[in-house]
Amino acid sequence: MPLETDVAILGAGLVGASAALALRRRGLSVALIERDYGGARASGVNFGGVRRQGRSAAQLHLSARAHPIWADLRRHIGIDGEFVRSGHLKLARSRADLESLAAYAERVDGFGLELTILEGAAFRARFPGFGPQIVGGSLCPGDGHANPRLVAAGYAAAALAAGASLLEQCRISGFEHGGGFRLRADDGREIRSPCLINAAGAWGGEIAAAFGDDMPIRVDYPTILVTEPLPALLSVSLGVEGGGFYGRQVSRGNLVMGGGFGIDTGNDTARPDAQAISRIGEHGAAIMPAMRGAQVIRVWAGIEGYTADKNPFIGESPRLPGLFHAFGFSGGGFQIAPAVGEVLAELVCDGASPTPLEAFRPDRFQGTCP
Repeated sequence: MPLETDVAILGAGLVGASAALALRRRGLSVALIERDYGGARASGVNFGGVRRQGRSAAQLHLSARAHPIWADLRRHIGIDGEFVRSGHLKLARSRADLESLAAYAERVDGFGLELTILEGAAFRARFPGFGPQIVGGSLCPGDGHANPRLVAAGYAAAALAAGASLLEQCRISGFEHGGGFRLRADDGREIRSPCLINAAGAWGGEIAAAFGDDMPIRVDYPTILVTEPLPALLSVSLGVEGGGFYGRQVSRGNLVMGGGFGIDTGNDTARPDAQAISRIGEHGAAIMPAMRGAQVIRVWAGIEGYTADKNPFIGESPRLPGLFHAFGFSGGGFQIAPAVGEVLAELVCDGASPTPLEAFRPDRFQGTCP
């Protein structure tokens, strides 16, 4: 018999699972549908940065809404996800970088980031372990990091405990709409619902296209490496102005670092690129000389969807009522995902959200060549 539900969600990553939890708490029946296993894709293999700093002003509305959730994660989903409010430090390698960081701090004044620009002796006194090419940075003390493997699974478990249905290894290949949405899986299962949320990550563009929505994304493969446990080297989560490197150190001593992309191996899988791994290691050793010679014990590449403006698609389809999109987070979805789930529940139940979403309109690229 077909599964009938108030809301069907494609993608059991962090966005889909947080939406499922928020919808269940508002009393709707939910089917959370995943082609693999919940949180096994980008939501579970990302860097784990819980940062507001560096986001566009448009995203900071979502980021501000998510910020208190992370501090109270155990009450929301039953675990703390190894969240640490370590602070996020964005490094400058030149005077131009420092000026860029100062300009950003001025632009986002009013969002409560409490950014502090550090340079010269004040920077060295606080962070003596960085290499000589680092001239300063911007510190956001309220940001931090968490374990994505725990958080993604924790949201899915909380949604299940709240009464959502989780359909794993349920690859949908049949998409129909007429008097509601009808989804048919390769194994014969069928799900029917008047409302569908497309939270399919890197595959979100394909789902949108199946219902006639043109929402272009580029798929890429962010690469992460992990070192052996090391002495305490890094007290904050790191980024670099202009990009190219990010890092954090977990309580066990391992350094987690990223900044390159892997290679598509087909069949919805990817592998790290050797040159990218080498560049990440070189950048890490230049920024933190004390890690030079550390052994890399694990590497992987995720699969993520990127938009032309690096903002996600969030909102109702412009042509098909009842279809809601939430994908294309461009490597920055981890921190804002809990808020996105709440926003999706508001869009489904109330028809609108108090959080500004104009910058994320699903139709914003129509008629252009991003």
